[in-house]
Amino acid sequence: MSHRVLLSALAAALLSTLASEPVTAQGAPQGYACTFPRGASHAFTKGRYRARAAKPITMEIAAIDLPGQRAELVTPAGKGTLRVVLAVGANHFLEVVTDGYLNVTTVYTKDEKSGAHPAVHSRHFGLFGEPLIAQYTGSCKAQ
Repeated sequence: MSHRVLLSALAAALLSTLASEPVTAQGAPQGYACTFPRGASHAFTKGRYRARAAKPITMEIAAIDLPGQRAELVTPAGKGTLRVVLAVGANHFLEVVTDGYLNVTTVYTKDEKSGAHPAVHSRHFGLFGEPLIAQYTGSCKAQ
């Protein structure tokens, strides 16, 4: 393979990667309004996982500071602090709950057809020693 072909291939790969980079501080939304109408929840009881009904949830991700890797979670129950992890084509918002459990919300690059950002919200927690796991799918709109 010639050097020109190799350089052209590397340039094309770099351009496609840059096109799917996470939104940076310039032009980044200040927040998102998120809705998760569908979800699945499971509790580990008596030696196995049992499905439970998952209720739809809504939340707001506000005061996003990508360089500082922090944001604010706003729900009907109150406010919380989020840590931000940048990814190619998405941003992950992590909430460390009081007892050390984790909630993770991933907001993907905007879908041009719908105008919304596809999103997933996962909860990894426990209650009285029982693992409780939930995952929701939905979308977020930039604010």
